[in-house]
Amino acid sequence: MNKIIFAIITIITLVAMYLVLMPKEKVEDAGMKVKMGTEGAYPPFNFTDDKGQLQGFDVDIGNAICAAAKFECIWVVQDWDGMIPALLAKKYDTIIASMSITKERMEKIGFSNKYYNTPAKFFAKKGSGYEVTKSGLKGKTIGVQRGTIHENFLRDNFGDVVDIKSYATQEEAYLDLASGRIDLGVADSVAVDDGFLKTPAGKGFAFVGPSFSDPKWFGDGAGVGLRKEDTKLRDAINEAIKKIRADGTYKIINDKYFDFDVYGQ
Repeated sequence: MNKIIFAIITIITLVAMYLVLMPKEKVEDAGMKVKMGTEGAYPPFNFTDDKGQLQGFDVDIGNAICAAAKFECIWVVQDWDGMIPALLAKKYDTIIASMSITKERMEKIGFSNKYYNTPAKFFAKKGSGYEVTKSGLKGKTIGVQRGTIHENFLRDNFGDVVDIKSYATQEEAYLDLASGRIDLGVADSVAVDDGFLKTPAGKGFAFVGPSFSDPKWFGDGAGVGLRKEDTKLRDAINEAIKKIRADGTYKIINDKYFDFDVYGQ
C-alpha cells in the first residue's frame, strides 16, 4: 500500500514540475482561439471570392501565423471605417487588413512587427500627362479610400489645391475613376496594380508620377493590429512572423500573389 501511495505522490509531483517548468506561452497560448478582423474588400490583400470565402495575401499570412503559433483562427469581416473601434470593442482580437503601422494609430492600438511594406502611387488614364506636383494637380479631383494613410498623405500634401473625394472602399474609387467622375486616384501601388490596372476595368489606366513611402505618412509597413494590453499575443505573433519568414512559408505565400518580395527592406 505504501508503495502505491508513494508512486501516486511521485507522479503528481512530476506533473506539477512539468507544468511549472513548461514555457508559459505554450501552456496558455497553444490552441488559443484568436479572432482575426479583416476588410475583405482590398484585393489582392484581402477579398471575398465568388463563393463568399475570404482570400488574399493578408488572409493567407494570417492563417500561417495562426498555424505557426498554434492558434485557432476565426475570421471576422469588418468595414474599414470601423476596423479599430471594433478591435477596441473586442469584436475580434487582431486586425490583419494591410493596416500600416503609424504613430497616429499607435496612440490607440498596438502592432506586431511588419509583415509587408509597399509604396503608394497616383494613377490615372493613360496619356493624361498629369505631373504629380501642386501646380500639376491643381484643380483636379482625386479619389482615395477614407480613413487611410493615403488620405492623410493626400490632404497634408495636396489638400489645398485639389478636390478630394473619399470612399468607403478602394473598389468605389476605381469605379469612379473608370467612369470619369474623378481625375486620379492614390493608393497602395500593389493593391492598385493587382486590384485595378491588371483587370479589364483598369485597361487604359496607368501609374502617374513617383512612388511615395515617407514614414511620416506611410509608417513602417503593414502590421497586425491588436489591443495595447495584449502583449503576450503580440509577442507570439512576432515569433510566428519570424518563423514563417525563416521556414519558407512566407515566400510560398508571397510568390502566390507577387513576382517580387513584398516584405520590403
